[in-house]
Amino acid sequence: MGPHGDGDIEKIESESRRPISTVVFVIAMQAEAQPLVNKFGLSETSDSPLGKGLPWVLYHGLHKDLRIYVVCPGKDAASGICCSTGAVSIVCINGAGIDSVGTVPASLITFASIQALQPDILINAGTCGAFKVRSSFTFSFSLSVLVRMPCLIIFEFASLIADWLNNIQVKGANIGDVFLVSDVVFHDRRIPIPMFDLYGVGLRQAFSTPNLLKELNLKIGRLSTGDSLDMSTQDESLIIANDATLKDMEGAAVAYVAELLKVPVIFLKAVTDLIDGDKPTAEEFLQNLAVVTSALEETATKVINFIHGKTLSDL
Repeated sequence: MGPHGDGDIEKIESESRRPISTVVFVIAMQAEAQPLVNKFGLSETSDSPLGKGLPWVLYHGLHKDLRIYVVCPGKDAASGICCSTGAVSIVCINGAGIDSVGTVPASLITFASIQALQPDILINAGTCGAFKVRSSFTFSFSLSVLVRMPCLIIFEFASLIADWLNNIQVKGANIGDVFLVSDVVFHDRRIPIPMFDLYGVGLRQAFSTPNLLKELNLKIGRLSTGDSLDMSTQDESLIIANDATLKDMEGAAVAYVAELLKVPVIFLKAVTDLIDGDKPTAEEFLQNLAVVTSALEETATKVINFIHGKTLSDL
C-alpha cells in the first residue's frame, strides 16, 4: 500500500471503528454463487452500476441492515457449448457461454465493484484444489543413529516429530473443507530476473481476522493462483516452494486490485479436488462441485452473521 497523509490515516481509523455496512462477494462461477444468492434471497440487478453491455452479473439484497452484493464475471459468449454435470450446470443450455474464470475477469469485476459499490470489505469466495498432506519441512533418520542419541536429543527429536505431525494436521485438506486464506501468491508468473521474480510471485496478505478465525474454527492456509485448472511440473514446483496449501484461478488477482484500491479482502476457499490425490483434477472437481458449493454457502453465511454489527477491527 502507498503512504497516507494525516487525513487518510484519520479516515482509515474512523472507518475501522464504524460498523460494517456493505459486503461484496467476488465469485468466479455461477454455480459457486447460486447457493449464497438463494440463501439470502438476493435479486439480480437489472440496471447494473458496473457498466453497460457487459456480461458481469450483480446480485443485491439486505441481511438485517447489512448490504450484501454478489458479483460474478458472467458468461463468455464465445464458447457457447452445452455441458452439465449432476445437479450443477456448468454451461448455460441456451448457448450463452461458459463461466469467465481466471485472473483477468476476476481483476476487472473486482475493480468495477469497488469503484461502483464502495464496499467496507471484499470476500472472494469459491472452490479450490488443495494438498491432502502438506508440511513445511521433511526429515529422515537412521534407526542406528537414533539409538546412539543422548536422551536430551531424543526428547528434542520427539518434539520435532510432534511439531511436524501438527503441521500436517493444520495444513492438510479434505474434500469439502473450507479454508480462511492467510495470504496469496501466483504460481504461473515465472520471471527469472532479480526482483521481477518476487513481483511474479506477488505475495500479499489477506485482511487479518483473528476473531472470525477463532469463532468459526476454520482451517487456514496460503493460496496460490494460476490461470490453469491442471498443474504443470513448473507450477507444482513453485506452489511447493511458496508453501501453499490451496490452488485456485482468481484469488491473487483479487488481492492485487484490493491492495491497489485499499479495500480489505478475505478469502473463503472450499476444496473440490486434491492436488496430491489419485483422481484426475477435472473429474474430481466436477464430481464434488455441488456438495462443496453447499459447504461454501454454509460457511459464508456464518461469516456474514459474524460480520453483522461489527467493525473491521472487531474481526
